[in-house]
Amino acid sequence: MTGILALWLPILVSAVFVFVVSSVVHMAVQWHKGDYKKLPDEDAVLDAIRKLGVPAGQFMFPCAGSMAEFKTPAMQEKFKRGPVGMMIVRSGMSMNKSLAQWFMFCIVAGICVAYVTGLGIKPGAEGGHVFRVAGSVAVLCHAFTSVNDSIWKGVSWPTTWKFVVDGVLYGLVTGAAFAWLWPAAA
Repeated sequence: MTGILALWLPILVSAVFVFVVSSVVHMAVQWHKGDYKKLPDEDAVLDAIRKLGVPAGQFMFPCAGSMAEFKTPAMQEKFKRGPVGMMIVRSGMSMNKSLAQWFMFCIVAGICVAYVTGLGIKPGAEGGHVFRVAGSVAVLCHAFTSVNDSIWKGVSWPTTWKFVVDGVLYGLVTGAAFAWLWPAAA
């Protein structure tokens, strides 16, 4: 067993590496450029949302208040008639805040990887073994977080599969950082 405190360096370095790889994927390669579409007559839609005073939050439409209401003919007609969707309204957009939260998530993922990997691997272990375990755990942390969005929120499956591929890349980078920086035997 390897204690989690002994793994602070691979946790931090893997978070930095994942952050850099994700920046390359999103800014240089622009692999996700077409994931979101612009609304037709966006200005009119935004004006309508402002006029209605829609606050920041998550919304579903149509939205049944209960399972009993969901089953009513009137609600079923609304679903049939459409549109059906989900909408997230934010009070603003701060790229710095989002990037800081992403980096913190990368650290939390690294802590999870360190915990699980440290349970079964001792200091001084062979790098390939560390890579396989740490990389596998990291793939689980990063690659499948968006699948629920396609199942429950209607996010397109091609978009989700791109995020799964991103997560596999992040897992490989994390596995490599842990294998490289795994503590030597005492």
